[in-house]
Amino acid sequence: MERRSFVQGAGIAGVLAAGVAPAVHAQAAIRWRLASSFPKSLDTIFGGAEYFAKKVSDMTGGKFQISTHASGELMPPLGVLDGAQNGTVEIAHTAPYYFVGKDDTFAFGTAIPFGLNARQMNAWMIEGNGLKLLRDFYAGYNIINFPGGNTGAQMGGWFRKPVTSLADLKGLRFRTAGIAGKVLERLGVVVQAIPPADIYSALEKGTIDAVEFVGPHDDMKLGFNRVAPHYAYPAFWEGGAQLDLFINQKAFAALPAEYKAIVEVAALATHTDMLAKYDVKNPAALRQLVAGGTKLFRFPKDAMEAGFKEATALYAEIAAKNANFKKVHDDFVKFRAEQNLWFRFAEAGFDDFMQQQKL
Repeated sequence: MERRSFVQGAGIAGVLAAGVAPAVHAQAAIRWRLASSFPKSLDTIFGGAEYFAKKVSDMTGGKFQISTHASGELMPPLGVLDGAQNGTVEIAHTAPYYFVGKDDTFAFGTAIPFGLNARQMNAWMIEGNGLKLLRDFYAGYNIINFPGGNTGAQMGGWFRKPVTSLADLKGLRFRTAGIAGKVLERLGVVVQAIPPADIYSALEKGTIDAVEFVGPHDDMKLGFNRVAPHYAYPAFWEGGAQLDLFINQKAFAALPAEYKAIVEVAALATHTDMLAKYDVKNPAALRQLVAGGTKLFRFPKDAMEAGFKEATALYAEIAAKNANFKKVHDDFVKFRAEQNLWFRFAEAGFDDFMQQQKL
């Protein structure tokens, strides 16, 4: 499948209206199951799976139905990759970096520390080599991926005490996910990988000292502010965290051509919709949190600089041992350099000015 098919499919809606629709409606009914890594309480992320399923149904006149299942309903939240790989379910909706224990290359499907922002990630996936490279890698797991949402840049987490210097990170028991944990461990952090549904209880009981998840809207729903009042920014490990739809290769290959195109279009719509929802909901949630006593702090410069240094060293070490990682990483860092060359002028220049104005 061509790397640009993901966006070229955006014209499918017009094609359907022009005459493909009758062929779609002639197809036999199809029933799939989707397993999410997220609880239903997270209306933005789990809601992305529901949005995708509805779009597929709407565009097939109800002939293609996908039932959506929250974490724990069909399988554990971190079991969804195996579920899609072995065909227990046809689709998983998840964050690829949850599976770096299998291979660090999975991290590129969501975010790596000091990586790309949401727009840059879209550019790499859709017009760069990202989608092609990751599909080549995921083929080894019997899945084909479609970008299925992005959170935008995330917040850096909830702490009982603010981090004022790099030294404050040493010994801190911190929940995070993906390759970020390996970078933070090099800074002296004791990293805990905990599924979303279990994070609050771990923080409340003192099993962990701090936690990061997504941003104001989701974090407030999970109640982290009731336990840890200090809220850090930014999550330098998640500048634009992407969610993916992992589809079993055999199941996807068995779809009629029209349905394959519809899956692509529905995934693209989901990808766009999720980021829009976060950009609308996070400002109001942040205002509410601050009004309720949340105290914001920015990660200190020495912690950010040490994190960047350790991340760069870690990537070189992994690439020296992992050919899959090296292949994707080499392309990723070249693309990141080009993107930052552009963004630091027009985009950053505009943002810097506007964010200093009293609006």
